[in-house]
Amino acid sequence: MRKVVGFLVGGLFGAGLLVSGMTDTDKVQGFLDFFGDWDVTLAFVMSGAILPMALAWRLTIGRTPALGGQFPSQPAPRLDTKLIGGSVLFGMGWGLVGLCPGPAMASIFWGSAGGLIFLVAMVGGMMATPPLRKRLDARLATS
Repeated sequence: MRKVVGFLVGGLFGAGLLVSGMTDTDKVQGFLDFFGDWDVTLAFVMSGAILPMALAWRLTIGRTPALGGQFPSQPAPRLDTKLIGGSVLFGMGWGLVGLCPGPAMASIFWGSAGGLIFLVAMVGGMMATPPLRKRLDARLATS
């Protein structure tokens, strides 16, 4: 049952990305073009996600999911090099390509080669990060 619900919720999320324009790379890059032909509409999409998520964090306190397991813990509100570095890399990829992970996955279903290439590169980066992070941490520990 969890997989069925997960599939339905994922489909709803993907449909929301399509309807909102988050999978349209021109629209995303237009949003990031503050000093050119700025398209503010995605700011409403992203800010519209903040309130429900803040509410969801409050509603999960002391509860368990209906389909089993546990709710993830709320992330620590601290800035560290991993968070800042990851945010910079995420922003660079989003700005260069006009896609982030969710919209990239949604975009492959209508035959977008650019979305598929981005998705493959993203998965490669995710696979390369743990060993690179381990080497970097070991190098920093010996310094």
